[in-house]
Amino acid sequence: MDVTISPSRLSGTARAPPSKSYTHRAVLAAGYADGATVRNPLFSADTRATVRAVEAYGGSVTRTDDDLDVEGFDGAPVTPDDVLDCANSGTTMRLTAAAGALVDGATVLTGDDSLRSRPQGPLLDALGQLGARAESTRANGQAPLVVGGGLEEREVSMRGDVSSQYVTALLMAGAVTERGVDLELTTELKSAPYVDITLEVLDEFGVDAEVVGGDDSVVRSAGAGGFRVAGGQSYAPEGGEYHVPGDFSSMSYLLAAGALAAPDGLVVEGARPSAQGDAAIVDVLDRMGADIEWDREAGRIRVAESSLSGIEVGVADTPDLLPTIAVLGAAADGTTRITDCEHVRLKETDRVAAMATELERMGVDVEEYEDELVVHGGDLSAATVAGHDDHRIVMSLAVAGLVADGETTVEGADHVDVSFPAFFEVLSDLGAAVDRRATDG
Repeated sequence: MDVTISPSRLSGTARAPPSKSYTHRAVLAAGYADGATVRNPLFSADTRATVRAVEAYGGSVTRTDDDLDVEGFDGAPVTPDDVLDCANSGTTMRLTAAAGALVDGATVLTGDDSLRSRPQGPLLDALGQLGARAESTRANGQAPLVVGGGLEEREVSMRGDVSSQYVTALLMAGAVTERGVDLELTTELKSAPYVDITLEVLDEFGVDAEVVGGDDSVVRSAGAGGFRVAGGQSYAPEGGEYHVPGDFSSMSYLLAAGALAAPDGLVVEGARPSAQGDAAIVDVLDRMGADIEWDREAGRIRVAESSLSGIEVGVADTPDLLPTIAVLGAAADGTTRITDCEHVRLKETDRVAAMATELERMGVDVEEYEDELVVHGGDLSAATVAGHDDHRIVMSLAVAGLVADGETTVEGADHVDVSFPAFFEVLSDLGAAVDRRATDG
């Protein structure tokens, strides 16, 4: 599907979709449990991949209205009958590879072209240190992966600057092993707030995990030297259910749209505080000069069109915000410098290069470095831009189209199904001129 966005003025109220990060973890935690109900999860292509994984490991998942009723495998996943297809979901592959390492036989995990190009080597090495069989079929640290045989050891060392999802995978699986897992990080941990999300979900499911070191009172995992989770634990949420919060990553596009194209303001609901690092988008917009106000108790953010100024912002802990910030910088006065972004190149696509390429097509002066993206603000020109098979690239470019000087067409826009399936419907309801066209294939 291609989508054409015309310059628009927005207003009204929208609700953020449920969090993708929390949904992945909650569904898998319910799988590790005897069972649980996951309330208000995100139903998307990525989270469906995690549902399939839980079912492949012996659980069953039933959708009832807006909830998921999960009958879990109670800490003892079975060897899947078939290859586990994780589609485009890196979170699914990494989190469920550790679950797959617990089976007596072998689990084979694969995905689409993009996922098969993403790094899994540090996780495979860590699982091997813990006694599991853990191989890349092409011996290149990428999927297809083969894991299994159980986790018999406790101590493991692993780098933390490629993906925090490796840490999440080991903590979730380690809780149901006999010995647990004592993880030492050999590098700085990137995306630390995502590990805080994991710790929050584990706590809600009655599982204790410990941060070793750490030097931040707000983000528990920031500066951590490692993590520790005791073995022999059981997953069991209070009352047998878990409620998924709203998603700040998805919310960032709506808030950016409001700051660029809502002269009378718009309101985003479902914005209650949580461990999500991407709540930093509120501070980013405030620093850029946006008219924005967050009622944390009510979970409502109001934002209005404002004259924005460029800033410098690091995304070491908030990699998913880079596309949104890049678009805000393109529409702002002055220069926006996005730093600490080398790991953002390892997502569904190289998001640093993708945003540089597509913003340049829209007439923006951009400088791309290995660990920085520098955006010189100015007028945006309408263009046909590529979505790079990446939901976050698609949504950020659609926001840019709201203030470009003509019709902007985003190719491959159907990839929003990964995290925000109703994105274009929500944008249209807020007043955006959106024309969707099916494409062959």
